[in-house]
Amino acid sequence: MREGMLSLHELEAKVAAGVVDTVLVAMTDMQGRLQGKRCAAKYFLDEVVRHGTEACNYLLAVDVDMNTVGGYTMSSWEHGYGDFVLAPDMSTLRSVPWQPGTVLVICDVGRVDGGGPVAPSPRQVLRAQLDRLDERGLRAFVGTELEFLLFDDSFENAWSSGYTNMRPSNQYNVDYSLLGTARVEPVLRRIRNEMAGAGLYVESAKGECNLGQHEIAFRYDEALITCDNHVIYKNGAKEIAAQEGKSLSFMAKYDEREGNSCHIHISLRSTDGAAVLAGDRPNGFSALMEHFVAGQLACLREFTYLLAPNINSYKRFAAGSFAPTAVAWGLDNRTCSLRVVGHGESLRPENRLPGGDVNPYIAVAALIAAGLHGIENELALEAPFAGNAYESDKERVPTTLREAADLFARSTIARDAFGDEVVDHYVNAAHVELAAFESAVTDWERKRGFERL
Repeated sequence: MREGMLSLHELEAKVAAGVVDTVLVAMTDMQGRLQGKRCAAKYFLDEVVRHGTEACNYLLAVDVDMNTVGGYTMSSWEHGYGDFVLAPDMSTLRSVPWQPGTVLVICDVGRVDGGGPVAPSPRQVLRAQLDRLDERGLRAFVGTELEFLLFDDSFENAWSSGYTNMRPSNQYNVDYSLLGTARVEPVLRRIRNEMAGAGLYVESAKGECNLGQHEIAFRYDEALITCDNHVIYKNGAKEIAAQEGKSLSFMAKYDEREGNSCHIHISLRSTDGAAVLAGDRPNGFSALMEHFVAGQLACLREFTYLLAPNINSYKRFAAGSFAPTAVAWGLDNRTCSLRVVGHGESLRPENRLPGGDVNPYIAVAALIAAGLHGIENELALEAPFAGNAYESDKERVPTTLREAADLFARSTIARDAFGDEVVDHYVNAAHVELAAFESAVTDWERKRGFERL
């Protein structure tokens, strides 16, 4: 068992010894955030392990500000905002080194009446696609590469200032710079080491292009494990930064410089562990690999909303920014939406669309569903794109949330793969976000129009 991961027996021993007193019982909401409650450790062992615990079902029917909003069939004033059940997945039990005496467990979300899982819950959306893969004797392995911006301002000061005039923790581009990243190594080291203590396999940390921008990389794992680790890392990195008097942001596009990406690498293996994407076809691909990548291309526009779920997500898609704009795949070509890297057993596509704001469960579910569409229909793969895809005549990915949500809502592939309940639920979330944005008056409008219009 990896460092930081706990068995039930080990937790019982730690509680008996007085080492652990609190258990974070967590689920992931539509925005990819951990939500839940802090349970007394003894109560968790006595009750929650066997019976789960309850949480208000509005957690999957609110906006980013936790406002109750309309349009959801599962949760509303008319239905009384009832509960759903959080059922701990004990395989996710782990230490939380940055919170003394605390462990965390991730839960699956079920219906109170015993009617099965809550289908639009992000973890359940991914589980459904993993089940489809399993029916074909396949398993998905995933790595997510998250970037963030680190600031010397505390979260409280950032809020009070309206997130203006903030001081990045680096004043120049520190991409791959060992000198520049040494400036902030104390906080980066804490994040790396304490994530390792929470069961994550840390690979490395490096600087990125924007001011104060960094990436901490973690080893790939089975899809569900990677997504669980992803949301724990995002939450924990913010908490550690706050303890250091700093703040950090994973938002897709903070300013006009480089945005925060979340490139997703995905590969398939048979259930007996054999790699299945490499073969004797052109470029060293197997037939399965060709169909899998062709499915990614075929579904890219219709599934973009699941990879870029917010208004701000689409500000990243700018030519020359290393964020993709064209529906194209290439061999180790960073100008393409899909970049194929590795060889032999490491051969895999990297999807470069998602930003740091992505919900990993939903995004990985989309990649699996797209790949299965290609496999089931034996789609042919076009030749790899060579050159600058930004300047090509290739079809473009959606440039706004409204365009992406409309494509997703009309997608028969999406409805076949995810079901109407899931599609309608997430389309409503897009409409809620659009309505909120379109009713807001921004700083840009005030600066542009206060005097001169």
